[in-house]
Amino acid sequence: MKRTLLLSLLSILILGACSSSDTITFDDIHKEDNEAQFAKIAASSEYERMYSKSNGGFIMYKVLKEGEKSEDSVSPLFTDEVKVNYTGWYKQFWTKDDVFTDEKGKDFQNKYIFDTTVTNQETGTVVPRTFPVGGLVDGFTTALQYMHVGDKWEIWIPWALGYGEYGQGNIRGHTTMVFEVELLEINPKKKK
Repeated sequence: MKRTLLLSLLSILILGACSSSDTITFDDIHKEDNEAQFAKIAASSEYERMYSKSNGGFIMYKVLKEGEKSEDSVSPLFTDEVKVNYTGWYKQFWTKDDVFTDEKGKDFQNKYIFDTTVTNQETGTVVPRTFPVGGLVDGFTTALQYMHVGDKWEIWIPWALGYGEYGQGNIRGHTTMVFEVELLEINPKKKK
């Protein structure tokens, strides 16, 4: 009797463990949607692939404007500081428009700008920012180390080279981020 009861309880536990792994969560759907969008961009002939110097994967980028290249032009080093203009954004649902009307008739802002140097959308006022190349997410750092002053790129960063599986602030884990970046200046770090 005890053995039958023990076997029954064990069967219930095994069944419960197996069935719970089949449950799809909103986070699973979010991850799959973001990975599918990045795969779509990766398959597009409009974009080029660039591998991270950390060997953590690759980003996709498209040159929007080329800076002036010369024999003296260089790309920023990991230890340099850069001055840039940029806008970073993502979508909650990649299969939907930037703004869409939901099934209840409410407008939904789907494209979320989470950081930008544009301080006034109406006037187009831009205040560039300066920061260390090595102090950014891997995907952003990767792109900067190949850009030249005057370059403006659209950069697609997969979650593994962005804020990873846990996210940061309002950016959920497994989020594909997009940046439009213009490199204005390189300030080499001075040796002490």
